[in-house]
Amino acid sequence: MTVSLTLSGITAHYGTTKVLEDLSLHVAEGELVSLLGASGCGKTTTLRLVAGFLRPTAGSIHLGDRDLTRLPAHARDIGLVFQNYALFPHLSIRDNVAFGLKQRGIGSAARAKQADEMLERVGLNALADRTPDALSGGQKQRVALARALVIDPPLLMFDEPLSNLDAKLRVEMRVEIRRLQRDNGRTALYVTHDQEEAFSISDRVAIMNAGRIMQLDVPEVLYSKPANAFVANFVGFENIISLRAVGEVDDCLTAEMAGGAILKLPKERYEQPGQDFLFATRPDGLLVARSGDGIPAKLGLRTYLGRAYQYRCETAAGEIIANGPLSDPLEPGMDAFLIPQHDQCAVLPVES
Repeated sequence: MTVSLTLSGITAHYGTTKVLEDLSLHVAEGELVSLLGASGCGKTTTLRLVAGFLRPTAGSIHLGDRDLTRLPAHARDIGLVFQNYALFPHLSIRDNVAFGLKQRGIGSAARAKQADEMLERVGLNALADRTPDALSGGQKQRVALARALVIDPPLLMFDEPLSNLDAKLRVEMRVEIRRLQRDNGRTALYVTHDQEEAFSISDRVAIMNAGRIMQLDVPEVLYSKPANAFVANFVGFENIISLRAVGEVDDCLTAEMAGGAILKLPKERYEQPGQDFLFATRPDGLLVARSGDGIPAKLGLRTYLGRAYQYRCETAAGEIIANGPLSDPLEPGMDAFLIPQHDQCAVLPVES
């Protein structure tokens, strides 16, 4: 059975400290949504509330038609995969996977059969009689995944499941998690601080800060069209420049930045914003050139990135980071222009 997950108006405290405020989230049937953010943003608290390890101060949690808000954790029927695997060291791999089935009263022969079938799906059937201390980190994580899946839960939840693995194994395991989740058609909530991991594995991603969801969307939209300055900075828009719209010329929106420099923004990409707005770019979104229609700058520190030179540039709007081509390197101290590559830029609202 596949069901949706709905959190409505969730507020939560640790003592007198508010960690979530009026948080609402809907995860559709069969969808994998990641909660992404830095430590302390509220993502793990959200997962613990859904799991039943914490109780919300206000709001409700529904899994399909079931109200989970006040149910104890053991009655929620959720498959959990933890960061530290949480395997029983004295049990065999088969018995670890079958543990949830035993708790549900499944007979020994039936649960051994189901455990072996699930171990075969994750490629560990040959290790069924070993104990966890004989396994690598990646193998332990596969066992934890098999244990969560074997009880056929309507909801799977992952709490930083790959953070203890090396970089190569993390990539392999996120592909495996995504494959198994899709094959089983299970609704899933995934918690991580790793942007690449979240974007590669998720149908949608919720970027969180200070107990709130700042933006929830598909990875492609989050990466190219952030909704606000926090999300823009989080996904790599290192330059956020304050501008004021001053008019139109040659079918372009003209905008003035600090120091009086005028930028021309193509109207087909930028609907005219309010009088004041923010212009956000990644370093790749500004080309360092000897001349051109861009931001006047004096070049500072230059570093070699392999694919480009990166410059820290002094401008009237403050320091801006921009990239220049390898074929025509400029020297620190030179005057230059930072030319926006508009397909890699974004306009954001000014927030109070």
